[in-house]
Amino acid sequence: MTLPMPHPLKPCDPLAALIARTDAMLPALTDLGMRYDAAPAYPADSMAMLHRAGLLTAFAPAESGGHQWAGEGPRHRAMFEILRRIGRADLSIGRLYEGHVNAVLLYDWFGDAGQRAWLGQRLLEGCVFGVWASEQSPGVRLIGDPQAPMLAGSKHFASGAGGNAYAIVTAQCAGASRRLVTVRADDVARTDNSRWRVRGMRATMSGSYALDDIVPGAGAMLGQPGDYDLEPRFTAGAWRFCAVQLGGIEALVQTLKADLSEAAIDSAVARASFANAVVAARTAYLWVREVMLRAAQQDDDAVPFALMTRGVVERAALDGMEIASRLLGTRSAMDGNRADKIIRDLSLYLRQAGPDYARDRAAAAWLDHDAWGEDPWW
Repeated sequence: MTLPMPHPLKPCDPLAALIARTDAMLPALTDLGMRYDAAPAYPADSMAMLHRAGLLTAFAPAESGGHQWAGEGPRHRAMFEILRRIGRADLSIGRLYEGHVNAVLLYDWFGDAGQRAWLGQRLLEGCVFGVWASEQSPGVRLIGDPQAPMLAGSKHFASGAGGNAYAIVTAQCAGASRRLVTVRADDVARTDNSRWRVRGMRATMSGSYALDDIVPGAGAMLGQPGDYDLEPRFTAGAWRFCAVQLGGIEALVQTLKADLSEAAIDSAVARASFANAVVAARTAYLWVREVMLRAAQQDDDAVPFALMTRGVVERAALDGMEIASRLLGTRSAMDGNRADKIIRDLSLYLRQAGPDYARDRAAAAWLDHDAWGEDPWW
């Protein structure tokens, strides 16, 4: 199927145009999200909507058809606004889109001219990319002839497995750091989503994908060994999935407001609980926005900021989910209810690796100095 050409961004105010397009399709994305949750499948229609709105290309390298942003600051601010909006509509789509944004950024940072041109052609076709790093020991390796190595192993928790067109995977090199390799991600024979039987984030289709015997070729090798793990980009990049999760928290507060009964609205106790939900959401917003700004500048403290922000967003989401469940009662757990879907999706999406270790690393940085730094406490 040939997809319509995406809308280019006008140079006058690209962020305003992008926000307007995104906001216009959020109701449809929300409805589609409910459908894909009820009958789990790769959300092809939702991703096609993102393509038609120009969102697949917006943050890609300029040579790949992306907008020529006036620096990393404006590009990061735009990513922040779009990621949280898509998260409001559907967290599964937000997760897949965040992976796609991650992938096109990797091409911008580490791709050569030929690879960026190739990416541009794929984006015009509406191809969705992902980034797969999760694996079980011994992990994915590049083996055999160093001049024409072959992949061995598989990825798990591979969001979009069997549905995305391509994925950038991490692969261990003999005697060197892991490196990035682009592979097809839609081979049904290599896909196993049978174990992705989860309460939330169903449409991400985050199953496993076998990479054995793939000979990627030189053009599929992105950057050099160790590039993916360069700091602060590697750890600070967590701000992007935090932005999607923030959108889910915001959507839950919006849904709670819309669904509150008249009795709850008239209750001082219920109003106080709702105020706590608003505070939780806005606290998460401020932290995610701050780490986004620091990541754009590659600030020295972007890493501890990202690690701390992960915990802040998790706490805000947990508080919001508890408040919504208490105020909405049984309705918050009824099949087909918007609050139920958001709570189920958030509950799973929050389970990022090593939350306690992340908070401990952040605390160590703050013990050394005030990482916020604008008005140092110590």
